[in-house]
Amino acid sequence: MAGYPFVKVVIDTQTKAIHFVNNARYQFHVDYVGEQIMKADLAELLAKIDDFNRSVYFDPARRFYLGIIALHARQENPFFTLETVEVDTMDAAMLRFFYDFVKKNLDPGLPLLFKPANHLQESFITEIDPADIPRIYSHEIFASAKFIALNKGKTTGRLRYFAGEEAYRAQAAGIEWHDILVMDRVPDDIPRVAGIINARHTTPLSHTNVLANGWQIPNAIQIGIEEKIAKEGLDNQWVRYEVDSDSGSVVLEKTAKPAEAGSRPAWRAELVKMDMPETVHTPIEQLKNLRLTDRFRYGTKAANLGELNWIVKKGSPRLLGFYQISRPPRENLLPYLAALLDVKPSANLEKAAWDFLKNGIKIPRGIAIPFSIQQDFLQSSPRIQQQIGKLKMALELRSKTVEALCLELQKIIVSTRISNKQRDYIDSQIVKHLGGVSSFVVRSSSNAEDLENFSAAGIYESINQVTTADRVFDSIRSVWASLVSPRSVRLRDEAGISLDDSYMGVIVQEEVTSDMGGVMITKNPAERADFRNIYINVSSKSVVSVVQGTDLPFQFLYNTVEGGGRTISLGSAKEDLDARKKALLTRLALTGRLLQSHFAQDYTFNTPLDIEWAAKGDDLYILQARPYAR
Repeated sequence: MAGYPFVKVVIDTQTKAIHFVNNARYQFHVDYVGEQIMKADLAELLAKIDDFNRSVYFDPARRFYLGIIALHARQENPFFTLETVEVDTMDAAMLRFFYDFVKKNLDPGLPLLFKPANHLQESFITEIDPADIPRIYSHEIFASAKFIALNKGKTTGRLRYFAGEEAYRAQAAGIEWHDILVMDRVPDDIPRVAGIINARHTTPLSHTNVLANGWQIPNAIQIGIEEKIAKEGLDNQWVRYEVDSDSGSVVLEKTAKPAEAGSRPAWRAELVKMDMPETVHTPIEQLKNLRLTDRFRYGTKAANLGELNWIVKKGSPRLLGFYQISRPPRENLLPYLAALLDVKPSANLEKAAWDFLKNGIKIPRGIAIPFSIQQDFLQSSPRIQQQIGKLKMALELRSKTVEALCLELQKIIVSTRISNKQRDYIDSQIVKHLGGVSSFVVRSSSNAEDLENFSAAGIYESINQVTTADRVFDSIRSVWASLVSPRSVRLRDEAGISLDDSYMGVIVQEEVTSDMGGVMITKNPAERADFRNIYINVSSKSVVSVVQGTDLPFQFLYNTVEGGGRTISLGSAKEDLDARKKALLTRLALTGRLLQSHFAQDYTFNTPLDIEWAAKGDDLYILQARPYAR
């Protein structure tokens, strides 16, 4: 319950009794109901858990009403909230009964507000006068929350508070690996640090926060943290920093500077594993013709997009993987998947899942420019080769000139003319495969990204709204140049990825005009043990505004087992999305879960995906898919 004290509640309509349940002893409602009320053998009850759940969450004539009461005492005016579990389908009359029964058994000194647990309950609660059932929504609690754990963990480091980006830029050169950064909005181009505290609301899926998750450093939103820092004199002091989702705030305590503070960080020894790429005589290829194994020639993004096309075209025996795994006490979740796909449990679920994807998603057309063309371009210029040699030497010597050399190399790359031979070849492939497209996205596709222990989110260039041939070629050179930006070189060097092992492919892709777009990860970032929910960010502007953190998006959780969704935050919007758009997000969530199974690199099928998407009308487009660090 996000750090709020709470108790479970059970209403037994047969005995007209209410039970307040200690969560520390009974983790699930069924445990208490079975042991204390039904006097049943718990093993037998769990063996029929689906029948029990139907009787308490879906049956309108149910005996038991189950919920949670939480105390919100951190606000200026404390109050209780009452909510059901997220899959409960109580209608308006049942909600009224549930609320009234609980209210008369609580201390009337504190208000009791009903908190809808899903979009269905939100629609039902509108039928009831707020004077009869006062209510509060998840997004209202989220908006007023002073603390949100983005990534749990603990560390010791030097706290660095910056009142704004200008102050940060003035001191950026002095940021060290053991620093804990505190800012309203932490910039995308931060070096690897020990911890982050956001002093204002943000999305977990901004590039900065995705990197923090990949680095496994403590990261949180703490409104008003600057007051604590000033009051306790914490700026530039060594502190113990801890983030725990069950706490009411971050832990920041002064501590002694550790003896190892001046040494290299432990993660320096965890070098990233790299596979040898192919860089000779590789043709430009349509994205739809690539597979995952082509990442050694075209980069990870291009290969993943090719794999997406392959799944839509051919299907995959792996699509059911997540739902076939035992989730005690359930043997598997295939009956739930059948219900979500609206087919009988006896149906061919592999085909049904394939049909769902084939009929439900689109992947924009595009071509992939391989590493070999980048290498031919770089080797065609003695000036570029000379500058690369200087940069390699500076990296070996740990010279302070690395950043200046990177900037100069980028400048040379973007100003060097692409040869007529290369230009004609690239142009002919765009004409052949993308003729008629009025606007392109030119994306990076490196071999040095989306690796285990190295996310690289946001460190390479991708350029939107490219409309002319000259802009296409300018954008290709900008993408190539981003491989040697000071930040990308620094982060790769820290991870043990050498410049010699780093290559850049380019995707030239049809740009989708959309009504909304965003990013989805196939997990609940606030609760690692939650296997049901998928987290979705939505912007009415663009995916870019989400990942750059410039626009506060809608935030949703969608249950991919029992179904249903919840609005967590309205972001910068004034009102929630309409029912049609929420239905599309339901479809998106199941799409993500099925794709997670296919892309999983092991046989637990638990590795979450990070998916960029867009929608126009009822059309759903998948723009990118990559692993998300757990």
